[in-house]
Amino acid sequence: MLSIGSIVQLHEGTQKLMILNRAPLLETDKGKIWYDYSACKFPVGLDVNNVFYFNEQNIVKVIFEGYYDESEKQFDELYQQMADVRGEKSS
Repeated sequence: MLSIGSIVQLHEGTQKLMILNRAPLLETDKGKIWYDYSACKFPVGLDVNNVFYFNEQNIVKVIFEGYYDESEKQFDELYQQMADVRGEKSS
């Protein structure tokens, strides 16, 4: 699980993205969808009308890893437990 502030590139993507959120729950007309991340364009920043939602497997390149400390480690462990409950394999 990457930290907030990490910069990534997605499969077949040309735009760098900065991670804003982990485990966002997106409400759609088809119901709720749980993603691993939400992100904005880098270096542009947040545009509420242009937020990207994706999962770990969509990332092909980590350009920069954000700040990581003990609270990040705890979040990662909790997220892995939540993913196990959802029936997804841990990364």
